[in-house]
Amino acid sequence: MTDTPQVAPDKLNEVITRTLDRGATAVLVTLLRSETLAPGAKLLVNDDGERTGDLGDPALNDVAEREAANFLRARDEARTARVADFAPEIESLAEALLLFERIEVEPRLVIAGAGHVGASLARLAALVNYRVTLIDDRAEFVARDLFSLPGEQSIELVMASNWSEAMRQAAGNGRGVSVAIVTRGHKQDEECLRAIASANPDYVGMIGSKRRTNIVLDKLREEGFDPEVLAGIRAPIGLDIGAVSPEEVAIAILAEIVADRRGGKGGSLSHWRRS
Repeated sequence: MTDTPQVAPDKLNEVITRTLDRGATAVLVTLLRSETLAPGAKLLVNDDGERTGDLGDPALNDVAEREAANFLRARDEARTARVADFAPEIESLAEALLLFERIEVEPRLVIAGAGHVGASLARLAALVNYRVTLIDDRAEFVARDLFSLPGEQSIELVMASNWSEAMRQAAGNGRGVSVAIVTRGHKQDEECLRAIASANPDYVGMIGSKRRTNIVLDKLREEGFDPEVLAGIRAPIGLDIGAVSPEEVAIAILAEIVADRRGGKGGSLSHWRRS
């Protein structure tokens, strides 16, 4: 077995921290088993192609980087694979086993509007481990005593004296961020959408009828906003599950957000049985 120069943990942690700080995504590849190389070797591959570390073989580093790109597209959190499964041309390392792990910022959800739907969505998203920011311009709607249960303590509550400033601050650079605009009127919708459009979050959805959402989108289009950005806004927001109650609407919204993040299609899993 060949000893592999190990990348210093501090160096690896430094690169991972830098990756997360800029909202990027990376894959950490760890050699779990090999007859010729030292297990435990690590290679970090950023989504921009930057590599840190060494698995102990230049050819293995190259194919691991290639497979890391496929892994990112698959939206998995972690996966193990034998080299033979994705790079059969490297016969000498065919049985080597690699672990691929996704490195990314925790998913964030910014909710504009703390009415019945917004509050329900905040609670539901926190339950599935989203970092939630709930914003409203009415202090009584974002009072902590309304979100006092243990699972709700992580929800960040923001009273917005200015919708635009609050939304821009919450959305940041947009990486890893989903935005749900569920305010009480056109004016607030426009302010929120106008504020976050330039940040280009991973997901943006806006509640309302087709007519109401089209009025807002048409106005922003007339103001010169990028048509491609506006075309990507989910309006009306959520999957069509026939939702009626605020809690059901919240489920429909979160389901679409999860589908967008994970690359899901939002259809019935049993569709194949009926086709």
